[in-house]
Amino acid sequence: MESGGAGGARTRIHVDKLADGRTSAVEAAVGAGLTFVPSSFGWPHLSVLHAPGWRPVIHYPVGAPELPSPASVELLKLRMEALAHPMRMRLCRNLARSPYTTGELADTHGITAPEVSRHLSVLKKAGLLTTQRRGRYVLHSLDLQVVSRLGSDFLEGVLR
Repeated sequence: MESGGAGGARTRIHVDKLADGRTSAVEAAVGAGLTFVPSSFGWPHLSVLHAPGWRPVIHYPVGAPELPSPASVELLKLRMEALAHPMRMRLCRNLARSPYTTGELADTHGITAPEVSRHLSVLKKAGLLTTQRRGRYVLHSLDLQVVSRLGSDFLEGVLR
């Protein structure tokens, strides 16, 4: 928004990437104002539409049906605390690329298997890992979908 006019009143809305043309929210022919339309289509993008003779329309996202509901603040806190430990972050780097057993992670990072197991249990309790049994071995993987939601879960938790 840019200010202009007497008393610093805001008179212009600048939309980056408006494909073509100009519009005004104070045009006398169509009446002053904007039309806000909540939409689950096009998530997560904000769309500004204009047609001559109509008020500008802003489509804003209200959620996406394909995404799970946001995590509770308590679960988000648990997840962020789990990731705050430097060794767990190093383990996550490996687990994001491919599944590993506890023994493989211990060898890779030069720590004992029980130590790795304790770190993995913290990550699992926070819901950040998936496991798959292969015979007598358990393969651990980072749940990338859960991790990718951390930023938006944090923002949604703060804005509640």
